[in-house]
Amino acid sequence: MRIVIIQDSVSAKECIDAIAANVEQTVIGKPQQVMLTIAAMLAGGHVLFEDIPGVGKTTLVRSLANALQLPFQRIQFTPDLLPSDIIGVTIYDEVQHDFSFRQGPVFTTVLLADEINRATPRAQAALLEAMAERRVTVDGTTHQLSPDFFVLATQNPTDYEGTYPLPEAQIDRFLFRLSLGYPDERAERKLLAGTDPAAHINDVPPVIDAADLQNLKNMATYVHISDALIDYAWHLIDATRQDPRVRLGISPRGGMALVSAAKAYALCMGRDYCLPDDFQTVIGPTFHHRLVLNQTTVGEDPVPEIIQDILRQTSVPTV
Repeated sequence: MRIVIIQDSVSAKECIDAIAANVEQTVIGKPQQVMLTIAAMLAGGHVLFEDIPGVGKTTLVRSLANALQLPFQRIQFTPDLLPSDIIGVTIYDEVQHDFSFRQGPVFTTVLLADEINRATPRAQAALLEAMAERRVTVDGTTHQLSPDFFVLATQNPTDYEGTYPLPEAQIDRFLFRLSLGYPDERAERKLLAGTDPAAHINDVPPVIDAADLQNLKNMATYVHISDALIDYAWHLIDATRQDPRVRLGISPRGGMALVSAAKAYALCMGRDYCLPDDFQTVIGPTFHHRLVLNQTTVGEDPVPEIIQDILRQTSVPTV
């Protein structure tokens, strides 16, 4: 159901806030991660949630899907999953005496790839073309997916048993890498005192339909970004290539992802123009999974520190 007529950034924010409020009925204490997930959707990107089991990754994804009046499918990735289980298979129809293509669950709008790194690299690669070009090719025939095709994938840390690390080419297809982490004390006390919010996922009412989503995505495309902010973005990108701790810095595609994410986040904040704050908010989720570090770089997870150093050393323009 449509709650507002989306005409400007103010009404867009009302709609986005309504989506976030519905999701937060079941995902308690994670407003920033919810808003970033919505921003990724408006930017036309995909999101990878990496965290330990039990912190609400799947709950967030399912709640967001319910808040969108859009087709939804879920794939549980397991070691025996085959590419045909994802994209579909060509079978012989004995009635028609001809071969026909039976679509797999990838033919949807919102796809939950649950525990994606428990499948083999061959199965993981089945999503590459779908995520990059929103189409799949089977037996030489190309099949188009929804233009709003949106992957929300969850994965457990790679040091857990039974996991396969995602290849760099597939990781780069994700606009954001997000981590939920443990809830704060207030949120966890609320969880302990009440019923499991995940039990009410199906009660999350839809807020927008496909037409509304397309309208929001178009508005995000036209968010204004000044020349000074383009320079700021380039200096942030170039700094990753010059840092001695980094072996491979941000690619041009990663740079474009940073800009599109900042524009979408600005719209989520109710503006039709970008500020430096938008880049500073989305740079972590955009850069973290794209930086390839030198083997001599030490630390449990030195990437956040590297990104913060880059932010401190890069002059902020006055907008």
